[in-house]
Amino acid sequence: MNFEGEEKVISKSFEQKRIDLSVGQEKAILVSVSLPDRPWLTADPCGEIRGLAETAGAKVVKEVTQKRHDIEPGTYIGKGKLNELNEAVIATDAEVVLFDNDLSPGQTRNLEKALGVKVIDRSELILDIFAHRARSLEAKLQVELAQLEYSLPRLKQMWSHLSRHNGGIGTRGPGETQLEEDRRLVDHRIRDLKTKLTEVQGRKEREVRSRAEEYTVSLVGYTNAGKSRLMNRLTDAGVYVENQLFSTLDTRTRQWHIKDWGRILLSDTVGFIRDLPHHLVASFKATLEETRQARLLLHVVDASNPTAEAQFHAVQKVLQELDCHQKPMILVLNKIDQLNDRSDLSLLLRLHPRAIAISGATGEGIEELTETVIEALTADFIDAEIRTDMTHGKILAYLNLHAEIYYQVYQENEVVMRCRLPRHLLHHVAIPGVTVHELNSPLEMSLPSPSYE
Repeated sequence: MNFEGEEKVISKSFEQKRIDLSVGQEKAILVSVSLPDRPWLTADPCGEIRGLAETAGAKVVKEVTQKRHDIEPGTYIGKGKLNELNEAVIATDAEVVLFDNDLSPGQTRNLEKALGVKVIDRSELILDIFAHRARSLEAKLQVELAQLEYSLPRLKQMWSHLSRHNGGIGTRGPGETQLEEDRRLVDHRIRDLKTKLTEVQGRKEREVRSRAEEYTVSLVGYTNAGKSRLMNRLTDAGVYVENQLFSTLDTRTRQWHIKDWGRILLSDTVGFIRDLPHHLVASFKATLEETRQARLLLHVVDASNPTAEAQFHAVQKVLQELDCHQKPMILVLNKIDQLNDRSDLSLLLRLHPRAIAISGATGEGIEELTETVIEALTADFIDAEIRTDMTHGKILAYLNLHAEIYYQVYQENEVVMRCRLPRHLLHHVAIPGVTVHELNSPLEMSLPSPSYE
């Protein structure tokens, strides 16, 4: 079997699917359904799906909402609301209906049949935005994998080449349908993408591990929380900033130089969102390797957003999926310059008393944030006495570079030094011929080194 040819078929059909899903410049009707386990969080039920639609380039012409105790199995919404939606499609000449809920393949098919226009659910819209925003090869592979895994159960209505029957000897087994062949092709493409992403993740992990001796801090948070603007404020990185969802997909790492202290490697990561498609989280694990390996996380929350607390918990849920929720973390309440009422900030600070309130735009609170970051990064420092002979030039150079040396004595061929350094660097020093003694008490640290005279 010519898998290269198969991949070309998949690629062509997949690209056609992306074109079919595109909502740029199309008239869109938004639908948001409140359920007991997924209630509306604000007085604006369509606020987030509207932001997603505008990010995708759609023109919102109407919004339809409904509260339900449970969903209608066939069409998600009830018969009366479906009739209302159909009338709205006709009246507005809408070309697409965007649901702020996840639909089953059958529900999507039934809705499209009843409405006569394409229907896209929340997960599919997010995946489509990611597909259009992906720039690097890594991001493109990750998004394609997520889209294919999401689309696999929906193949029957998605692939443009389903109507073709190009039979022939050796092209398929007896009785194999075109749909079965398509599923086989997609399965192979998914395996191929996973193999490529495993290689990418391996390179990424090696790259991140090479920074093991650096102070690494990762910015995480809800999409449009202001992470990129904060990174620009701290590092003068000049990264792309726009008041738009998912403006950052690829992780960027820049040097943050803190006066009288040193250098920190600061990473800006892709923003999270409520109900982020599981396939997308799984695919983007390589991109989020910076977060998984960082010494400290700065969880940035848009304090001016009325759903700030819900967004905080949504991000914590994703961090838990990535097994990062136990990492040292500083909560950063951003955009306080956009608050109309500072009492909203007071409420958040009562809920999170250790949070730091800042404005990435004006610089308010940045000094306090910097001091808190330094305090967090130095929390695992130790004081140690190190003895080695003068022939260990590399050890002496290493300590001068990575430790704060406050006492140093030369005794014949031996050097005795007392210093403060990160605990995780001790294994670089504890080699044959070097004695390391951790100083535990203030009295012990104040005593002079024994004399060898």
